[in-house]
Amino acid sequence: MPLAKHLGVNIVQLKNEDIPGETPGSFKIIDKSFPSKLFVYAYNHTQLYELETNDANKALDFIQMHNDKTCWMDVKGLGSQKVLNILQNKLNINVLTMEDIVKTYQRPKFDEYENYIFVTSRMLELGKSLQLKNEQLSFILFDKLIISFQEDYDDILDPVRNRLRKNLNGNMRKLGPSYMLYALIDTVIDHYFVIINRLGDELEMVEEHLYQKAHKYLMYRIQDVKKLLISMRRASWPERDKLNDILRSTNPLINPDALVFFRDAYDHTIQIIDLIESYKEISTSLLDLYLSMISNKMNEIMKFLTIVSVIFMPLTFIAGIYGMNFSNIDPNTGKYLPHNMPELYWPNGYPFAMCLMVAITLFQVWYFAKKGWFKN
Repeated sequence: MPLAKHLGVNIVQLKNEDIPGETPGSFKIIDKSFPSKLFVYAYNHTQLYELETNDANKALDFIQMHNDKTCWMDVKGLGSQKVLNILQNKLNINVLTMEDIVKTYQRPKFDEYENYIFVTSRMLELGKSLQLKNEQLSFILFDKLIISFQEDYDDILDPVRNRLRKNLNGNMRKLGPSYMLYALIDTVIDHYFVIINRLGDELEMVEEHLYQKAHKYLMYRIQDVKKLLISMRRASWPERDKLNDILRSTNPLINPDALVFFRDAYDHTIQIIDLIESYKEISTSLLDLYLSMISNKMNEIMKFLTIVSVIFMPLTFIAGIYGMNFSNIDPNTGKYLPHNMPELYWPNGYPFAMCLMVAITLFQVWYFAKKGWFKN
C-alpha cells in the first residue's frame, strides 16, 4: 500500500489522458466526467437574475435576453459533449481552447484570442485528512460575458456568489466581467492561504511531538506535508506568471480599473510562494532533526551496549583463565607442577575470585561515571 494512502493523505487530480498522435484541437469527454450543469447570472448595479439549467441553448437565450447586463455562466461538470459543442459553435470559441478546457491538467496560463481571453487556474482544496483536491478552473472572458468551467459540482466560489447577491453597489456589479475574473481568481488564491496555514499548523504539531518522541509516524507526516507543498508550488508559480501576463496586457476586454485588483492578487501569489518555500525549508529541517534524533538514540544504545561489554570483558577473561583447570599436582604421580595453577587449591579461591570480579566492576563503573559516560 502506498505511504500516502496508508496515512490517509492523497492528492486528487481529475485529468484526461492524451492519445499519442491525436489531432490537435480534438476533445472527447471521458466516462468519469460529471454531466454539465449551467448556472447563469445576469447583473448590473441594481438588478440580478439567475438561471439554473442543463440546456446550453436556454442559457445562451437567457444571456441574449439580458444583453444590457454583465453575465457570468458557471459550467459545472465537463461530461456533456452537446453542451460544450453548442458553446463552442455559438460563441465562436477556438477548438484549441475547448481542448484545453476538457483536458484538465493545464498549468495556469493566460491566452489572448481575437474575440476573447482564455485563462486557467488550479483550484486547490484540502480535506480533513490532508487530501488535496487539485482541480482545473478555466475562464473565457468576452466583452460582457465570462464563462467559468469546473470539473465537478463542488467548489470554493460561494463567497463570490454571496458578494454578487448582496453587494449591490460594489465593484463586482460595476466593473464588468474582468472584475468578476479577478474575484474568482482571487478567491482561489485566498484559499491557498487557508491550505498553507493548515500545513503550517501541521508542521508545528509535528515539531512539538518530535521533541517528545521521534516516532516513525512523524517522519511519514513530514514527507506528506512536503509532498503537498510541492503540489502547491507547481500551482502557485504559474499562477504568479499568469497574473503578471494579465497586468502587462493591453487587451480592451480587461477593464483598466480592474488592473489594480489584479496587482493585489499578484502580490498575494508572491506571499504564497514565500510561505511555501519557508515551509519547505522547515519540513526539510524537521526531517533532518528526526534523523539526527534517531541517530543520537542509536548512539546511546550502542554506548550502553559498549559499557556493558567493557564491564564484562575482564570478568569473562578471569572466568576463562580459571576455567582451564590446569592442576599444579599430577593426580597419578603426585609430582608438583610449578608452572600450573596454584590457585585451584586455595581454600578461599572462589570468594577471592568473586570479590576480584566485583572490585573490577565497581572500579570500571566509577571510572565511567567520572568520565561522564552515564550522562544523557
